[in-house]
Amino acid sequence: MNLATKQIAIFYGSTTCYTEMASEKIQSELEAMTREQGIQATISMFDIKQHTLEKSTQYDLVLYGISTWDFGELQEDWESTWDDIKTLNLASKTVAIFGLGDQLGYADWFQDALGMLHDELIVLDCDIIGYWPNQGYEFTASKALTEDGDFFVGLSLDDENQYDLTDARVKQWCSQIIEEWTEA
Repeated sequence: MNLATKQIAIFYGSTTCYTEMASEKIQSELEAMTREQGIQATISMFDIKQHTLEKSTQYDLVLYGISTWDFGELQEDWESTWDDIKTLNLASKTVAIFGLGDQLGYADWFQDALGMLHDELIVLDCDIIGYWPNQGYEFTASKALTEDGDFFVGLSLDDENQYDLTDARVKQWCSQIIEEWTEA
């Protein structure tokens, strides 16, 4: 894979800025990792409130960030653009997703929006990478678990209850997705 010409983009929706802050951490980590590995890459960030999801089809590696609200609901910016997902041409694209949620306050719906986003993307013939182990969390149910229940379908962050783990999780996940992407 010739990474010198590859472009990475992060698309996120954020009401309270937590998903935006997570996106910034991911962008910073990806920039540091690609630089350390001698990979020339441009990592751009886009708030979906201001940019259409269609723009994401221009990138080789696309990261989508979403948060779960209340009882398993979509974040408002994602909700208003939800139908646009079905129209995306992501064939032959590599996609990774990450989500924010509250595992204690909403234990029955932890990361549900992440799972709903995965379900919409998986049928678009893209290569989804970055599945994340579900160890270290306390929740009752989640739509974001893989069929075997061992992994989340993307990075799962809980800045409400485990903020102190976010930086390490972001670093580990970014390393994982760069490795999975460059091996493809």
